[in-house]
Amino acid sequence: MPATPAWPPASTPRLFVDLPLGPDAAPMIDGPAAHYLLGVMRMKAGDPILLFDNISGEWLAVVADTAKRSLTLRIERQTKAIERVPDLWLCFAPVKKARLDWIIEKATELGVARLQPVITERTIVERVRRERIEAQIVEACEQCGRTALPTLAEPVKLPQLLKDWPAGRALLFADEAGGAPLASVEAPAPAAILTGPEGGFTARERELLTGHPAVRRIALGPRILRAETAAIAAVGVWMAQHGDWSADA
Repeated sequence: MPATPAWPPASTPRLFVDLPLGPDAAPMIDGPAAHYLLGVMRMKAGDPILLFDNISGEWLAVVADTAKRSLTLRIERQTKAIERVPDLWLCFAPVKKARLDWIIEKATELGVARLQPVITERTIVERVRRERIEAQIVEACEQCGRTALPTLAEPVKLPQLLKDWPAGRALLFADEAGGAPLASVEAPAPAAILTGPEGGFTARERELLTGHPAVRRIALGPRILRAETAAIAAVGVWMAQHGDWSADA
């Protein structure tokens, strides 16, 4: 007897929608998302699609009707509750476009809760295009199965970040001058990781950081890492130690 095909199929498209979902919802998709679903995926009535709204989790829907530039969907059932990601912030100095895209994509996939751009003395890219970063976040969440988007904070200068730092949250400062190996540091959530720009932190910034009570200097191995490599390596190590990668998380 042939096996019953999995439903929904593994190839089912997954889409973020900026509106509340529920059993009685009948969302309409238009714009670029509809162009992709109709023109690229060739979706038609009865085809499945997974939706998530950053509020209620993930839902299985089917195409109820199609028009030239839009689709109307019918919700069938909830497939995932809204997730609770580990309370880890990534504070990073913005870098050039392609490398910044990579930081945003991978940090989102790894499960960070908040993305905080930090303007340092050697930051080259001071203007951060919020719309571009938000699009990268959504695309990464659609791909990796996240049901909760990370929060994107407004860029802030390093002194202001430290001045307003919340009590009780450790700030793991990836210092190219050295520190304790991250894997040996006990800093469970709530925590944050701070990585610098291409040119690293200045002596004045390092003095400011090391004098802050929440800061703990960490090292990321014996080699000099690019800014984007340092950010993702640090998040990966922290997630393996304190995040939701273990079986009992």
